[in-house]
Amino acid sequence: MKLLKKSFCALMLSVAAVLPVHAEVKTIQMGTMAFEDLTPITGITKKVLEDQGYTVNVTQFSEWGIAFAALTKGDIQIMASQTDYVSQDYWNKSKNRLEKLSPVSHGLYQAIAVPDYVTINSVEELNANAEKFGGKIVGIEPGSGLMNEAAEAVKAYGLKLQLIEGSTAAMTAALKSAVDRKDWIAVTLWDPTWMAQKYKTKFLADPKGIFSPPQSYYWIGRKGFAAENPHAREAIASVYVPLEDIKNINAEVKDGKTMDEAIKSWTDSHADLLKRWENIKKN
Repeated sequence: MKLLKKSFCALMLSVAAVLPVHAEVKTIQMGTMAFEDLTPITGITKKVLEDQGYTVNVTQFSEWGIAFAALTKGDIQIMASQTDYVSQDYWNKSKNRLEKLSPVSHGLYQAIAVPDYVTINSVEELNANAEKFGGKIVGIEPGSGLMNEAAEAVKAYGLKLQLIEGSTAAMTAALKSAVDRKDWIAVTLWDPTWMAQKYKTKFLADPKGIFSPPQSYYWIGRKGFAAENPHAREAIASVYVPLEDIKNINAEVKDGKTMDEAIKSWTDSHADLLKRWENIKKN
């Protein structure tokens, strides 16, 4: 009887040795925010995963807090985020249950900007030209990271210009109106954005370093995602989308394409690049 048990155990061990430890699931639950920088990153990565045979379901969120809660609970598995700046508080709160998978873009920057025909180049020159700017800096939604840093800049530089809270839509309209008339205007702006491309703006130098340096975008996942989905992680890690491409995609959307159409136009025109990414994943 003992001999029979030993033989049975040996058989089961030999069977276990040839069976895969984990069969990777071919469905990915992906989250995203409805932002002009994150939507192209999400769409391009979705296409790469689908080309590898994955089914990708995308859930769009309106707030970072909701998105991070969904990720930590497992309602979604991955999403792209700027963990070092825009969503830093949420990342810090949950990072023990999450993991960075790979960088996917770099260069996010937010500060005070002016049209390129304006002849000043530094925040330090604003006070001397306050009247030309109508005594104000046109801002966006209160409570955003950009507005918080702009308020710090007003104090640090002793600016006489008033920082006006409002909305992205109102700021965009004010910028367009000023550029059309070649008026001087100072706004809170970020890169990447189609606005910088369309209205030809420049960031004012920030010698005191009030505004955060250029930041990276990362794919992040629930802890254990990379170990459980090694092939998907490699596919995700092969993707890198330059900021200029993100701006070009959004410029096409602004000119009338849907986001899906603009992303397809990008992936079609970069078919050779996607093939190289696929070769990287196979190696």
